Amino acid sequence: MSGDDPLAPAAEGPALHEERLLRRYQALMGAVPQSVWVMSPGGEVTLLAGGGIAQKLWHPDAGTSWMDAVHPKDRDWFQRAWRGATRQRSPLDTIVRVRLEGALDRFRHIKIVAAPVVEGDGEVEWVGTATDAEEHWRSRMREKLLARMAAVPAAHDLSEAFLTTAAAVVPELADAVAIFRVRDGVQAVGGPSGASGAALPERVGLAPGLPALPPLDAGFLLGPVARRAIEGQEARLLVFPPGGPTGQGLSDVSVRWLREAGATGVALLPVVVDGRTVALATIATCRGNPPPDEADLSLLRDVFQQMSGPLRRTMELQSIRGTTLALQQSFLAPPPSVEGLAIAALYHPADSAAEVGGDWYDAVRLSADALALSIGDIAGHDLDAATAMGRVNSMLRGLAYDSGPAASPADTLRRLDRIVQALDSPSMVTVVHAILHRREHGGWHMALSNAGHPPPLLIPADAPARFLHGLTAPDPPLCVADCLSRSTLHAILRKGDILVCYTDGLVETPDSDITDNLRGLRERSDALARRGLPLPSLIHGLLPPLHHRRDDIAVIALEAEPDG
Repeated sequence: MSGDDPLAPAAEGPALHEERLLRRYQALMGAVPQSVWVMSPGGEVTLLAGGGIAQKLWHPDAGTSWMDAVHPKDRDWFQRAWRGATRQRSPLDTIVRVRLEGALDRFRHIKIVAAPVVEGDGEVEWVGTATDAEEHWRSRMREKLLARMAAVPAAHDLSEAFLTTAAAVVPELADAVAIFRVRDGVQAVGGPSGASGAALPERVGLAPGLPALPPLDAGFLLGPVARRAIEGQEARLLVFPPGGPTGQGLSDVSVRWLREAGATGVALLPVVVDGRTVALATIATCRGNPPPDEADLSLLRDVFQQMSGPLRRTMELQSIRGTTLALQQSFLAPPPSVEGLAIAALYHPADSAAEVGGDWYDAVRLSADALALSIGDIAGHDLDAATAMGRVNSMLRGLAYDSGPAASPADTLRRLDRIVQALDSPSMVTVVHAILHRREHGGWHMALSNAGHPPPLLIPADAPARFLHGLTAPDPPLCVADCLSRSTLHAILRKGDILVCYTDGLVETPDSDITDNLRGLRERSDALARRGLPLPSLIHGLLPPLHHRRDDIAVIALEAEPDG
């Protein structure tokens, strides 16, 4: 029966048997999508079997090496990986982009598996396989990028959302990403030959080593090709000749930067939300890296399409913010003009749409020689808080005017507390309410009541600043209990003295101590007062740095009988 075995050597000689086994091995290798290669100790690569992807790849000529075929972005890390495997004589298993035959800027992802074979003299020969991994890599990359985008929440402003998206694709898919908000659609400027779209420049992502983008003002005009992408809501792919773009419908500013960056191509992707183009993403490859191809464009389109959800939510937040700010501003009337007093006020909204709405200030003349002053904060930071603020502010103004100059601020706040709890049951309210009377021999007498609010700051003309609070803690806020007794504090404003009332956004910041912040406010006020600044400049100087402003801030200040 052994004579029936087709592999038995008894039926043929050893040489014929080995030749037959080799043909079978070659036939098997030709039937699978892998190519088997061998690299000699001298670095010469020979294709052993299996056409597969290897026949489509670039082959080195004299004086070149296989490393020249590796994508420029992959070359450094692939060289390190190869050298490490050679030094340790360990297998290598990785995916790398390799240039295709006959194309300078077309590459394919190839899975390289290589194993060392140590010869008797100690030299190392490598045997490996090459497998087309393009679809596998793109599928994995798509999943990776879409997962990043799915985790992006609605941002408080569009810049934040755009920056997150740019960071998702640089430097893996592109070298530079700039995103432009489309303003009121696309506005034609200058006639058919020079029409372009008005856009607002947004955040960008740049790979290391690229030149900074030139400063762009709010009226930056995109070129005609960008306009067509926006109007048609279709992605466009531009591939540049050596030396960079020669125009191709791009703006002059864009052409100059692309040439300086050594750009090889640009993809233009309109970002569409609810059928409206809200932004244009421009994605560039630079410094000799191959331009994006149609497959890259498809992947980028999928990634940027994922922006529509977060952008929709962001735009909704911005709409709420705009409504809230408009409502807020409608209740913040300019302070009245009062002889013998300089009055200045400001309102600074928080950077976040979720942090706008509860703060207010007010000043109303009760007579020629009397003024009611108030500042307060409604718990909450949304449209409901802004609405409640408007009601409380209006009621306090009405009560103060009805009660007249002789009223006690504590009694007025007690009446306000009872009315608000009966009518609205809002969240907790903190407020300072004061009445100032002109003194016969100059200056002003002030009576104030504090319902749980940060203490007003008095900056005397001839002494260090100090906070105004009584012998005990401030009275409780409004809307925390019924029939609370409230106290009144008295002070004198002499010529040149300044009173500053503010909301907690001025002194409360995350990860900081309120006592330290109050001390810092007092020290800043002393330093600014010594400089003799006008009152509006002084209160602006009290604002914390922009990156510390997490809450909205209201400030109103008085200076008694200022010079001039």
